[in-house]
Amino acid sequence: MELFGTAGIRGGVRSDVTPELALAVGRAAGADGGEFVLGRDGRTTGDGLAAAMEAGLTSAGADVVRVGQVPTPAVGYASRGRRGAVVTASHNPPTDNGIKLFADGREYDDEAEARVEARVADDPDPVSWDEWGSTTRTDLLPEYLAAVTDYAREHGAALDGLTVAVDCGNGMASLATPQVLGELDADVQALHANVDGHFPGRESKPTAETLGDLREFVADGDADVGLGHDGDADRIVVVDADGSVVHEDTVLAILAEHYVHASAAGDPVVVTTPNTSGRVDERVEAAGGRVERVRLGALHVGIAAARRKGTDGTSVAFAAEPWKHVHTRFGGWIDGVASAAVFARLVADRGLETLREPVIERPYRKADVRCPDEDKTAAMGRLADRLPETFPGASVSTDHGVRLTFPGGGWILVRPSGTEPCLRVYVESDDVDALVDEVTAVAKDAVSYGRL
Repeated sequence: MELFGTAGIRGGVRSDVTPELALAVGRAAGADGGEFVLGRDGRTTGDGLAAAMEAGLTSAGADVVRVGQVPTPAVGYASRGRRGAVVTASHNPPTDNGIKLFADGREYDDEAEARVEARVADDPDPVSWDEWGSTTRTDLLPEYLAAVTDYAREHGAALDGLTVAVDCGNGMASLATPQVLGELDADVQALHANVDGHFPGRESKPTAETLGDLREFVADGDADVGLGHDGDADRIVVVDADGSVVHEDTVLAILAEHYVHASAAGDPVVVTTPNTSGRVDERVEAAGGRVERVRLGALHVGIAAARRKGTDGTSVAFAAEPWKHVHTRFGGWIDGVASAAVFARLVADRGLETLREPVIERPYRKADVRCPDEDKTAAMGRLADRLPETFPGASVSTDHGVRLTFPGGGWILVRPSGTEPCLRVYVESDDVDALVDEVTAVAKDAVSYGRL
């Protein structure tokens, strides 16, 4: 059984994330006891699945605090000192839903997820009737929004005079980002800022294509910056005053450099993933920090590992993968609302173009090479030898796929997809097209070799 992907459990509500599964996962997670904060996003199926989760949790002996429709980061915030569960499929289409679990402000780690999966497979009975948990309800949003607002005031400059356009995508950011930015005195212009589980304004995943309304609105209007969110407000996309999407790794590099500069630690670390650009390393190192990488979807694991193996002067200043950021001084969860507030204040302080100016933005491309799931391990083993042979001047890392870094800042990464029958290829280089062709040719040979 493999319930958990890189970001919790997700799938179609008629075939995968059914009420029966939500009940089973609730009972499995609730066996750890204690108190769970339970929230959901705005999907039409969220109410029924959250009710099933509540039944599972309480029938396993856990107490439940229902907090209604909230951004996923709000549940991460509220899970400090206890556990949390949120019914959400993040940026997936409205036909899908999912479940994400937290413990003490962090997503469940691999061990905790494996424990839940094993219990679901065992299908335990409810606990004795007199050991069931109870349910209460509370309004979590005011406390969370106040906490984000207070935290953001520690960074950048006041937003008085800054105009920010926010595309909430009919998701949970509608209840959070415009409110926080308004409290910080920004002139907020909100698009698709009502919660609607059908996502009528645009697709829930914020991309250059789906954010067309925001990009046009910013380009034709007077906004200084545009911000776009996904369905549960853990992702953020930044749009400049011309209506162009700022590359996600540039946003990451700007925030990472800021947090390293702000850190008082002797050894400030930024945790990121193998698919992020070398521009992150360059800006972190320029600020006096260093980068450690961890597999996709495991920022919380990387943060814990960096703290565990660090010296007395080591501190994780920031952790992020493209579009998703963990503000470690605020908490251990991914938080797009906090990113929106902090980034806006950095723009107010220095201007977006000034923030971008030192970031070297080399051409960047992604590609896929078809590879059956059963062939991935062998193909990646061959690539661990062949890619360094093809590019002998590069430094090599095989911790999370095969990543080669070239003198001067270019890099390539090939890794197996966790969701599709293919190998993912990432290339950043001044000669990106030729390098993509060369790398994909090597990858195709590595895949086909086993079939000859």
